[in-house]
Amino acid sequence: MSAVRMDGKMVSAKVRGSILDEVNRLKKRGVRPGLAVIIVGEDPASQIYVRNKERACEECGFYSEKYALPEETTQEQLIGLIEELNHNPHIDGILCQMPVPAHISEQAVIDAIDPTKDVDAFHPVNVGKIMIGDFDFLPCTPAGVMELLDEYGVDPKGKKCVVIGRSNIVGKPMAMLLLHRHGTVTICHSRTENLKEVCAQADILVAAVGRADFVTADMVKEGAAVIDVGMNRRENGKVTGDVCYDEVNEKAGYLTPVPGGVGPMTITMLMKNTLKAAKLHAGIED
Repeated sequence: MSAVRMDGKMVSAKVRGSILDEVNRLKKRGVRPGLAVIIVGEDPASQIYVRNKERACEECGFYSEKYALPEETTQEQLIGLIEELNHNPHIDGILCQMPVPAHISEQAVIDAIDPTKDVDAFHPVNVGKIMIGDFDFLPCTPAGVMELLDEYGVDPKGKKCVVIGRSNIVGKPMAMLLLHRHGTVTICHSRTENLKEVCAQADILVAAVGRADFVTADMVKEGAAVIDVGMNRRENGKVTGDVCYDEVNEKAGYLTPVPGGVGPMTITMLMKNTLKAAKLHAGIED
């Protein structure tokens, strides 16, 4: 018996459809969500992500601006642009594509973005709000995971949830969102002892380590929901996740594919955050 395939493309299309409907209603009230995307340098993966975000803006009826800055852009120049966008009434969300070149501090860039326009939810103010459970924006990948769990009726309440990975972008906020939904959460990482045994107890297992085929069938509980956040490239160029899909597919109850699982959800949640920001700026509660 194979796992239920958690189709991120399908769920993403559904969510984007509802976002477009809401944007069309907002336009009648003179409000159009606006997103500014900044990219510094020529990183090929970043170029692809930025193109995908531009396409998503079009699909959702957003106004968007793209700023492609040369590699040698200084930190002062980049923060100057962010300050301008902070005060631009047409821009509701500001996203600076990471990584930035080594001479620029990522934290300084994050800190410069107005928290009400921080649609990545990386600013310390927004991180703090997530911690206490009173947030406006959620980090896009963990939010996408929660949307998938909801769509497929996987309720974290009372379940053992294990997150492999402790990054600020995925692992830590993922654990907080599962905790807010009454899951009993364990965060695993490179120093975790008996990792296999810990993972094998999970009803919901989220893999976010960035290592191809890291999660094998013996780490998975029979019938568990397994969420693969990994995006790794094999030597042949093929994209693969952190989970050994074929073998885990025979054991899990639910499983996300890579590509086509969490990936499409991440950009869709960015659109959802930008819509929320536009409503906040316009003073619209509904």
